[in-house]
Amino acid sequence: MDAADIDLRNVTYRLLVEHGRAPTAEEVGAAAGLVADEVARGWRRLHDAHALVLDGTELRMAHPFSAVPTAYRVEAASRWWYANCAWDAFGICAALGVDGEILTSCPDCGEAIAVRVRDARPDDESLLFHCLVPARQWWEDIVFT
Repeated sequence: MDAADIDLRNVTYRLLVEHGRAPTAEEVGAAAGLVADEVARGWRRLHDAHALVLDGTELRMAHPFSAVPTAYRVEAASRWWYANCAWDAFGICAALGVDGEILTSCPDCGEAIAVRVRDARPDDESLLFHCLVPARQWWEDIVFT
C-alpha cells in the first residue's frame, strides 16, 4: 500500500467511527478531496491488499467492524456495532479504546453469551472460542471465516 491508500483507509475508518456505519464512496471522497470513482479504485486496492473487504463496490468489512448485521453485537463508545467474528468483537473495544459489552450466542447450543470488556480484559477469562478455519486460510473466504 502506498501513502495515498493508507490515507484513504484512515479517512474511511474515521468516518465509519464518526457515523457509526460504513461510509459511502461519496462521503469518503468529500472528506478526502477525491471523487467517488477514485475512492472506489482505492477501496479495490485496499481490498486486494486485505486491508478491508468489499461487497461489490460497497464496504462489507473494515476490520474489526462489519458493515452488515452479524451475530456479534458490541456496545462500545455509546453505540452498537457489529463485529465480523468473536475475535473482532474484542477488537472493536480495542480499536475504540473503550470498555464495552459483547453480545452473541453459542454456535453449538444457541445459549446467549454476554461478555463485558473492562480495562481491555474480558470479565470472564475462562471463555474460549474455536476457529473452524486455520488462520492461514482465512482470506480464501473471509466472509465465511
